[in-house]
Amino acid sequence: MPNANMPMDAKVIIADVRFVEHEFVHPLVISSGTISCLSEAQAEVVVRVGDVEAAGRGSSYLSDLWAWPDGSLSHAEKDRRLRSLCHEIAVHLGTLCGDEAAHPLELGMRLHESVCRGDGLPVLARLMCASPFDAAIHDAVGIALQVSAYDLYNRPVSLPSIEDYLEGSACRAIKAVIGRPRRRLKAWYLVGMRDDLRSQVVPLMRQAGYRCIKIKLLGRDNKTDVARTVEVFRELTTATRSIELSVDTNEANPDSASVLDYLCRLREADPQAFDALKYLEQPTHRDILAHHHDWHAVSRMKPVLLDEGLTSLDLLDEAMAQGWSGLALKTCKGHSFALTAAAAARQRGMAVALQDLTNPGLAFIHAALFASRVRTINDVELNSPQFTPAANAAWERRLPELFRPRHGVHRLPKMIPPGLGSAL
Repeated sequence: MPNANMPMDAKVIIADVRFVEHEFVHPLVISSGTISCLSEAQAEVVVRVGDVEAAGRGSSYLSDLWAWPDGSLSHAEKDRRLRSLCHEIAVHLGTLCGDEAAHPLELGMRLHESVCRGDGLPVLARLMCASPFDAAIHDAVGIALQVSAYDLYNRPVSLPSIEDYLEGSACRAIKAVIGRPRRRLKAWYLVGMRDDLRSQVVPLMRQAGYRCIKIKLLGRDNKTDVARTVEVFRELTTATRSIELSVDTNEANPDSASVLDYLCRLREADPQAFDALKYLEQPTHRDILAHHHDWHAVSRMKPVLLDEGLTSLDLLDEAMAQGWSGLALKTCKGHSFALTAAAAARQRGMAVALQDLTNPGLAFIHAALFASRVRTINDVELNSPQFTPAANAAWERRLPELFRPRHGVHRLPKMIPPGLGSAL
């Protein structure tokens, strides 16, 4: 824990970013298109805490099809503009964080608000570009203080950017969602619409012991989606007795009524498959203000979680009013935002899950550490071993039990160094 007399306020000194392109070993097909190659933004930030300077790192894929699903622009053009924004954030990071020393979560939320006010790119894309820098700030402050970034809330600090969204002390609310570290996290395997179950998925399930399956559905025809869900459940129960399912149409459903119809059809077609389904992710359009749906009937059957639509804490009360069951968090929207959203969800009685945007390497570690400290209903999805294993090669040699699931779990090491994982 930080020394009681040690300052925790940090000032950004300098930041930089570089990019590495990764090819997918097989395409990731979602309702809005196909992902076969992504750029990873790798940020480094130097901060000063008291008289100590330290450098931290963070990273994220620039997943344009997820954050910026605009069919009028090519992947190459969107990737160029996302990289340009990352460079812009690096140059102006100090100003974007308020040009003064503050607690790292306060710096991260100032960064969040600054990039949300920008224009030219969708808000989700802007948050994705900012997220490596937020992670790097927390990593650097932890290294400077020689503590975990999750131990920066053990004494009262001022967090004015989030006080209006939380009851009581904002710092105490953040601390309340941070638990003791867990070493074992359930491993999830993502099944696409085109994946061959018998020859491709079942052997991998038996090899790694996967028991948690996320199914990508197209959301356009419930008869087809129900048939695929039942097919996946029945085929994969030949490899393991107990399966947990989640489904994701990536906003392709037209409305909440279509989701309710899917659930009713699934329950009728295969009650066991229905029972295995734990939650659904963002079935309809991400703009929940312009595309208002009543989710109460769906939520009474299964949890339905806001994912792409969660870009601001201002949306939480509206999400509750619409009947959303909870939040699907991603660290690629910002470490500070994810922690704050988790605390706000807890106070509102909302469920929380954690996904990882198929992020590799350091971002993979970041998501795993978040899940080890913040309780979620799914632990965490860590999909890069499935899609970009080469991006994990250097990390996997040091942390094989984390990056290569066995017996259905990822295992974190016993000793976690200071910061947010860059020293692992």
